[in-house]
Order: sequence, then C-alpha cells, then structure tokens
Amino acid sequence: MRLSNLSTDTGVVDAPLGSGDIDVSQITADSRAVTPGALFVALSGTKADGAKFIADAVAKGAAAVLASETAAIPDGLAIPVLRSAEPRRTLALMAARFYGAQPETTVAVTGTSGKTSVAEFTRQLFAAAGHRAASLGTIGLVKPDGAVYGSLTTPDPVTLHQTLASLAGEGITHLAFEASSHGLDQYRLDGVKVAAAAFTNLGRDHLDYHPTTEAYLAAKLRLFEELMVPGKPAVINVDGPRAGEVIDAAKRRGLKVMTVGAAGETLRLANLSREGFAQTLTLVHADRTYEVRLPLIGTYQVANALVAAGLALAVGEDPSVVIPAIGKLHGVKGRLEIIGERNGALAVVDYAHKPEALEAALDGVRPFVTGRLICVFGCGGDRDRGKRPIMGAISAARANVTIVTDDNPRTEEPAAIRAEILAAAPGAIEIGDRAKAIRAAVHLMQPGDVVLVAGKGHETGQIIGQTVRPFSDHDTLREALSNP
Repeated sequence: MRLSNLSTDTGVVDAPLGSGDIDVSQITADSRAVTPGALFVALSGTKADGAKFIADAVAKGAAAVLASETAAIPDGLAIPVLRSAEPRRTLALMAARFYGAQPETTVAVTGTSGKTSVAEFTRQLFAAAGHRAASLGTIGLVKPDGAVYGSLTTPDPVTLHQTLASLAGEGITHLAFEASSHGLDQYRLDGVKVAAAAFTNLGRDHLDYHPTTEAYLAAKLRLFEELMVPGKPAVINVDGPRAGEVIDAAKRRGLKVMTVGAAGETLRLANLSREGFAQTLTLVHADRTYEVRLPLIGTYQVANALVAAGLALAVGEDPSVVIPAIGKLHGVKGRLEIIGERNGALAVVDYAHKPEALEAALDGVRPFVTGRLICVFGCGGDRDRGKRPIMGAISAARANVTIVTDDNPRTEEPAAIRAEILAAAPGAIEIGDRAKAIRAAVHLMQPGDVVLVAGKGHETGQIIGQTVRPFSDHDTLREALSNP
C-alpha cells in the first residue's frame, strides 16, 4: 500500500515531500520484526525508546519511519521520517487502513469487572441469532466452534487489525471484544469500527498503571467520548458504580444511551430468584415481560448477561430471540465456576483479583451457604499494593474462614504480600503454598459449606519471580476433592 494512503487523516503532521509514493509492505513497532519495505513505528515506552532502534530497522530494510514530533532521529537517514503528535494513535489508524477488513458488526465492552463474560455471552447471543460470531479478550479469541486461541485482553493495534481482517476473511460477521483501560489509554483500539459499546462497572484496579481512579475512569471513557461515532448506541449497566458519569459522557458525545439492570429502561430486571444452581429472571423490554432461567450462579452473572443482551439488542437483534437465549448461556471458565461437590459442600473457582470482584464473588456464592463460606485468595506482586488490605477486610467480613495464600507474587517477596493482606484480616489462616492452601480448604469442608478459590480463575500458570510455573486452581481443586 502507498504510504500516502496510509498517512492521510491518521495524525501525521510532517512528511517529507515525495514520501507518499513509497510502497509499504508491512507495519510494525518491533524493530526485530522489520522486513524489507516495512514502515517502522518508533514508539517511546516505559522500558525502551523506539527511536534507538531506527538504525537497526533501516539496516533490515525499513522503507520509512514514523516517530513522535520530539523523537531524536539518527542523522543521515536515507529513508523518509514521518512525524505525529501521537504516534500510537497514528499507528492504530494506519493498521486499520493497511488491513482494511473487519467483521460487519463489532461491539466492545469496558469496565472493571465482567468484560470477559459480557464479550463471550454476547458472542453466544449473536450465535443464537444465527450469526457466525467470535469474542476477543482475556481468555483469548473464541471462534464460532468454541475453540480458544491466544490470551491477551487488548492486543497491539497491528495484531488486532490483522486479527480483525482474518476473522472477516473467515466469514465471521459479528465480534464482541473487551476494551481494557490499557488498550484505550494506549490507543490500541483506534480504527476499530465499533457498532455499539457497553459499560459494566468501575472499581479499584490497575492503579499500578493509572495514577488515580479518576485517570482510570478517564481511560475507560475514551471508548464513549472518542472512539464511538455520534448516534451509535451505548449500553450501560445502570446499577454499576460510576454508571451516571458514563451516561453523561455518552450523552455529551451524542450516543444513544440504553440502560440495563434493576433500574434499566431498555432491559429491566423486575425480579430475581434462585433455583438450585440457576437463577430465574423476570425481564421487561419494550413493555413485554420475559421469564428466563439463567443456568449460572451469582448476581454479577445476571448483570453480565443483561449487558450482553443489551449489546445484541443495540445492534438490531430480535428481542424475541435474544432474551430467551439468555437461558442457554454457558459460563466462562473461572468465573464463579462450580468445580465439584463433596460431603454436601460446594467448591467454586473465580477470577476475582480486585476488591469489588472478590466482594461480588463472595456475595454470589453466599446464597448457597448453609454452613461456612471458606475463601482462599492472595494478591499479585508488582501490582497495586493498596488493594491488599482492602481485599483482606472484604474476605474477613464476608467469609467465615479466610485462607490467605500466594497468587502471582512475581518479583515481590510472597510473605510480605501476605502480611499486607493479613493486617486487615484478623483470624485468617496463612498458607503460602497455593496448592496446600486449596487442599487445606477442602479438608475443612463440611455439609453446607462453600469453598471459593479466588484470584486466578482460568489461568494455568503461577508467576514466581520471573518464571511461570504450571498451576491450575481447577486441577488442584478437583484433585483435592477426589482425594479425601
């Protein structure tokens, strides 16, 4: 593709005369991946300055370079250098133009908790409506046959747009994806044609990256304030924290606001009752009432299902198909997933690794507790330290027994992490070895008890130091249940 076609209306503020005639065969921000004819994008990151790798990219055959207005460029380059005030956004827009094709209908969901479930539930609802649909997020890329590939919440823009083009080429017409705060803040999603966007809730998360909760919210709001085209629908869980601010932002942008939840105007939860390991929902949409049995536990899964249904309705799907299809949703691995039973007690795994999510998970399983609620969890290292005592206090208040263990300690001292949790969880049991902690919880199980193992969900590894060791909460819990 001609460089002039890539650079027009993508934020390039300076381009050498005649550079537009250059044919670009590849776009990359990784100098190691440069091939002859590539456009190398020199981004400045937290660990390295891409400008330092320009010479290496040129040596490998780069045809042009894109850099920020202030980047230090080596003298005597024989290839043109384009400048942009925000090269990350320019890269995303160029990648969208380079790869071109996208699924016909793409919807996005952002928020602190629930993104993975909403994206996958929406995929399932699109499929129920007869579409070839996929979802993309934390658990990976889920295709129409249910196969899962990779695992990255929001890929880099080149990989993302390459993936979108590939999906379109496979005949996938509908896609639901997670819009993370990192991805939004770093302009990775710019250039995606979003037909509808949703907001779940906002809590404490990623404060190791965002300086404040307000900055975290501002990153989320980019989806509605900048990426969405005026007139498009915004689906908002009106019962979720900070929903009002998102509604205001959506209205300022001129979006069509659609609210779901107990106070929802588009899709209202009129009543909720528990039926074994399922929940019966009474839903109201357009003056029609539906009775649906959701085969999942936890009130937060109800909220996720309603947001997913809202997204499907927002892009024109038939409510008489979408709403009943809620009753056939399959849960995402590691999200309030029932692993097994023993002696009349229940064992559940959940991905909750932030305060609000742990609170929701504990509240979600509480209705099934007639004995004790036993919670096993830890906190990750090299991440927001402030949430550790908060999560300790939540478990101490909501669980009858708390076992504090290791999550992904990474390069921090595991005992120090546990100590910060334990400071706010008086009476908690400390067992650093996660497998031993899970086995100890199972050993405590009595009739009527529920064991909740929280924090890692679907993950199959534990990061200790800089090494990822094989570990699965699912496998460990199943093994403990089968070995009295």
